[in-house]
Amino acid sequence: MDKKQVIQTLEEIARYLEIKGENTFKISAYRKAAQALEKDERSLQEIDRPQQLAGIGKATSEVILELKETGQSTVLSELQESLPASLMELIQIPGLGGKKVGRLYRELGIESKEGLLEAAKLNTIQALEGFGAKSEEKMIQAIESWSERPDRLPLATVLPIAKKVESQLNEWAEVIRFSRAGSLRRLNETVKDLDYIIATDQPAVVKQRLLDLQDRTDIISKGDTKVSLNIKGNPHSVSVDFRIVADEAFATALHHFTGSKDHNVRMRQLAKQQGEKINEYGVEVLETGEILTFPNETDFFHHFHTAFIPPEAREDGTEIDAHPIGQQFVPYKVMSDLHMHTTWSDGAQSFEEMAEAAKEKGYHHIAITDHSHYLKVANGLTVERLKAQHQAIRDWNERHTDFSIFTGIEMDILPNGSLDYEDDVLASIDFVIASIHSSFSQSKADMMKRMKQAMFNPHVDMIAHPTGRLIGKRAGYQVDVEQLIQWSKETGTVLELNANPNRLDLELMWLKRAVEVGAPLAINSDAHRIDMLEDVVYGYGQATKAKVPHDTIINTWSTEKLTAWLNTNKQDRRLY
Repeated sequence: MDKKQVIQTLEEIARYLEIKGENTFKISAYRKAAQALEKDERSLQEIDRPQQLAGIGKATSEVILELKETGQSTVLSELQESLPASLMELIQIPGLGGKKVGRLYRELGIESKEGLLEAAKLNTIQALEGFGAKSEEKMIQAIESWSERPDRLPLATVLPIAKKVESQLNEWAEVIRFSRAGSLRRLNETVKDLDYIIATDQPAVVKQRLLDLQDRTDIISKGDTKVSLNIKGNPHSVSVDFRIVADEAFATALHHFTGSKDHNVRMRQLAKQQGEKINEYGVEVLETGEILTFPNETDFFHHFHTAFIPPEAREDGTEIDAHPIGQQFVPYKVMSDLHMHTTWSDGAQSFEEMAEAAKEKGYHHIAITDHSHYLKVANGLTVERLKAQHQAIRDWNERHTDFSIFTGIEMDILPNGSLDYEDDVLASIDFVIASIHSSFSQSKADMMKRMKQAMFNPHVDMIAHPTGRLIGKRAGYQVDVEQLIQWSKETGTVLELNANPNRLDLELMWLKRAVEVGAPLAINSDAHRIDMLEDVVYGYGQATKAKVPHDTIINTWSTEKLTAWLNTNKQDRRLY
């Protein structure tokens, strides 16, 4: 368990205590302990005596140490056992915090969103002090919209379900191999359902195991070669289709069920030209009826005289003709991640730990970019703390010759258009990110004024998550993305493709436009803990779709090339 998880656990305990109606001092103690950990610049492993921190008492210190040693909390477990689990879902409804949920539970016996909806429609809730007809109406709207499952779910919503399914499949000895298929394998930003291909020589056993999967809510179908289930998710369940095939048919089935539709249509045209027909079990030679199978997808593609097409690139079919054998897709060689957070602001690990994790991924350098002081909720850095961190980074660099850490900052562009630090401070920083975290409802004119102020500043190197969107949750703020791309080309300010699967910002259409214009791009994880460094795979999936040239992405540059580019007068920076 890392520090971020401990902080989240302390806050969860405080919410449970609120629901139970405990005294405010006890509730406050857990919130103060969480804040004390957030403000401390050390990682969890470096904090041996939590009680020495101002704001952490004996009881909360014991909880922290138990979490550190075991990853579990007895206090939280006891609270969870004493209350219905469904109460925590109610806290996600706008306008309902722990205190109000507790009152609804204790005074009206409401413990689920279904019970809340029924009570609201009967006008029972507005009679409680602190509630009213308007809040009751908002609850009805929130619950009804929450209950409506959209046709497609954000990638970030289905990934936890996919990972839970895959952890079980990995344990089954009867499974020879398996793979994701469909839009999830193509890394589309939204997914309708999940698809898996499973190779086995014991289909009946695998079928029964699938029917007994954890978190299964409904069985949609249970044939010998296809099992379809609903798997519980948050907030919506997801339909999962499993295709059970013999191992020799695995590659063809995987290709078939990965899609896209247009890609498969073009492949069938190629097969027809060769006197063959593709189906999910193999390639039929029409003249003889022979069924050809392949050990892997690479051999399948080569049979049709085309290079292996990565799943993310299988879109409209043109990718097939563009890549005959000998013109393979070359994987991106990633040298760096230039946007991440540490315990100095709201991250879970120290910059030293992030550097070691990045080295293990094969990176040559990173930038540590904690939040600036405007973002107080994220423990943003004052100028003094910024200078202290950067000196610590420079000291680290002197001791390590095989890896480089660039000093950095994710600096807020303030609502009035000014930047969070003066130019003399920015001039001392290796890699300066500017981003918007406030006043999202401003007009397009005001938003663009803020963006222009940052992009034309000689010290700002990159704009992070340029539109502010959260897939399926927030459309983003009002910005003229075409203008941002033009300014990027003009000023040399990098635009980020934030690879967090909740964001994927820039989205695909703008990524393609940036390539056309020749704007510099970066693909970063925006990691707040070590495991989030892996999120870059989703960003590079989008880059593959958009056919972004390798050299356009500054994360593919060597340490020396990036350093030279950063040291060039910003107006003279060009990709080509």
